Amino acid sequence: MKILIIGADGFIGCHLVDHILTKKPNWEIHTLDLSNNNLAEYQSHPKLFTTQGDMTKMSDWIEEKIKLCDVVLPLAAIATPATYVQDPLKIFSLDFEANLAIIRLCVKHSKRVIFPSTSEVYGMCTDSEFDEEKSHLILGPIHKERWIYSCSKQLIDRLIFAYGKRNGLPYTLFRPFNWIGPKQDNIKNSKTGGSRVVIQFLGNILRGENIQLVDGGRQHRSFVYVEDGIEALVKIIENTDNCASGRIFNIGNPHNISSIRSLAETLLELAQKYPQHEANAKKVQLMDIPAADYYGTGYQDVQARVPAIWRAQTHLQWQPKTDLITSLSKTVDYYLHDAS
Repeated sequence: MKILIIGADGFIGCHLVDHILTKKPNWEIHTLDLSNNNLAEYQSHPKLFTTQGDMTKMSDWIEEKIKLCDVVLPLAAIATPATYVQDPLKIFSLDFEANLAIIRLCVKHSKRVIFPSTSEVYGMCTDSEFDEEKSHLILGPIHKERWIYSCSKQLIDRLIFAYGKRNGLPYTLFRPFNWIGPKQDNIKNSKTGGSRVVIQFLGNILRGENIQLVDGGRQHRSFVYVEDGIEALVKIIENTDNCASGRIFNIGNPHNISSIRSLAETLLELAQKYPQHEANAKKVQLMDIPAADYYGTGYQDVQARVPAIWRAQTHLQWQPKTDLITSLSKTVDYYLHDAS
């Protein structure tokens, strides 16, 4: 099998490459990203062919690779909430326009696409668990720019569905729910909101900064360890009996639920186990901050986001295995073990 991964140096992409190269020796991977930092250890691997470049400026290269490969995974996206508010046009340009061009090439050449939707598409849905085919996708008003990411992803989802129904595009959509683990973000990025929540908090601890809890950290999220998520994704890729074709899968762990405040408290406890970080961790305080002060007035939050995963369990024979404390411990160890 030949696989094209666009955005392979990102969090999901680099873990997917690692899994394939170590466990699927007959698969061949072609990648494109702005950098290859997370793939450095595999640069000489005979089954990995990496290219550095801007996907928005390499349409001819992308089309040639789509024609060559069996499966296309357009994983490139901006997924930090602060950017949704601060630069919504950048979100639309990459997450919608650039990816739409790739989807249309997959339609043109009748190639299977596995597209990363997002748990954000459910918006402010009030269901206790979000169902891929039944839950309503509810977004806030236009002036809440935070929803441009959700809206961009949702529109791509709908276009892929339409291309599948009317043009025969073979596809699967998967919706990650707060995947966490090593290589997620740059812990040295000190910009407020510059990383996703776990790495943002670990960066605060590393620098001895107080942790800011948006609206007191009362929001609840479910977290899944990246290796569990990758196992589901690989099952989708290797699917040979069409059980994944034309389906949407939530990929998360509904048992790993935590408030953001509790998440911060747990990370502080785990960080204190590392002698070189104990002093900083002990002096970090949790500070409540209004969402408008942290993100800006264009932000709007969701109080709970929990996936129904029975479709992945049924059709993919997949089950998340890693509990929340183990997931966080592995993540903390990766970032803090050798950090100073």
